[in-house]
Amino acid sequence: MIDALPDMKGQSRRHVLRAASLLSAGAALPFYNEFAMAQDAAERPRGMRGAMPPDAVRIGSNENPLGPCADACEAIMKIAKYGGRYSPFNEQGDFIKAVSDVEGVKPEFIAAYAGSSDPLHRSVLAFTSPTKGFVMSDPGYESGAGSAKFVGVKVTRVPLQKGTYAHDVKAMVAADPNAGVYYICNPNNPTGTITKREDIEWLLANKNKDSIVLLDEAYIHFSDEMPGSDLVAKEKDVVVLRTFSKAFGMAGIRAGMAMGRPDLLAKLRPYGAGMLPITGLVAGTASYKSKGLVAERKAINAKVRGDVLEFLEKKNIKYIPSVSNKFMMETGKPGGELTRALAAEKVFIGRTWPVWPTMVRVSIGTQAEMDKFKIALSKVMA
Repeated sequence: MIDALPDMKGQSRRHVLRAASLLSAGAALPFYNEFAMAQDAAERPRGMRGAMPPDAVRIGSNENPLGPCADACEAIMKIAKYGGRYSPFNEQGDFIKAVSDVEGVKPEFIAAYAGSSDPLHRSVLAFTSPTKGFVMSDPGYESGAGSAKFVGVKVTRVPLQKGTYAHDVKAMVAADPNAGVYYICNPNNPTGTITKREDIEWLLANKNKDSIVLLDEAYIHFSDEMPGSDLVAKEKDVVVLRTFSKAFGMAGIRAGMAMGRPDLLAKLRPYGAGMLPITGLVAGTASYKSKGLVAERKAINAKVRGDVLEFLEKKNIKYIPSVSNKFMMETGKPGGELTRALAAEKVFIGRTWPVWPTMVRVSIGTQAEMDKFKIALSKVMA
């Protein structure tokens, strides 16, 4: 429960009331996080609620089927008996130090959260207003746009660049020069494509001085791209979001962070309590300290992804080349039709985006899961 709203001078009454509703409802809202949107999309083709069949292939939520690493599981087991305490052994301090050591960012530039959806929504509330909009790609991850629209903030969607499917940063600034947040998901969700560092640096140099670049790096560990933590260390107008839900396989455990200058992070703080479960903290710390883990998982994901994309090539099915743990493929008809047909085969893929109604997003599962996907796809496409 929120005890008091943060200072919102200059905001409309409607904006303040809607912000309060957002803070209160949180994850119950259908746009709050990937799980909420994926669950909502999955329920429509099934026409039902409740658990999926036990033998279902679940490749619709960008989850990592490998789950948490052995070190993370061991850390959870050891801390579980202390679950009666909020933080018995300075778990949050250890978490932040582990991140600081790896990322080269001062501890005061790091704030721990239960995943990255929480600081994403806080950033929207902190840096946008009815006169300072939210700019994103189209297609792009819509969670931030959902909260912006909910509180009465203008949302501007800018098409991805043709060919590269990168964020068109110059078009984003031109579309709304006075925006409060320019949102870059890198690699992008749903396309799995990269926006190059020079484009991000251009955006930081040419945006208005009162705005921030919100750099969502939920999938950065699957790519070869340089992460944005050095931009934080250089004290740029950037907030970098990370989650342990993807490469680290901790979607159900909930751990993440925001990195930014202390003055920027301070603006996020009033919008909620921000308490992390100690299990998420110790699992996150153990994952960051697990040597070779990211490289190993990146290689596994790349191998499985390469195999399924090669299959699509042989089937002459168009897709967007991805460096992430998901890809977009063309269906040649309304995407929901293929989604429902695959669901009937117990293969549950992701959703469509309004701008690309005939394309669907497919997450990368295990090799065995993707083999079942290939069989089911061949059957329903025939």
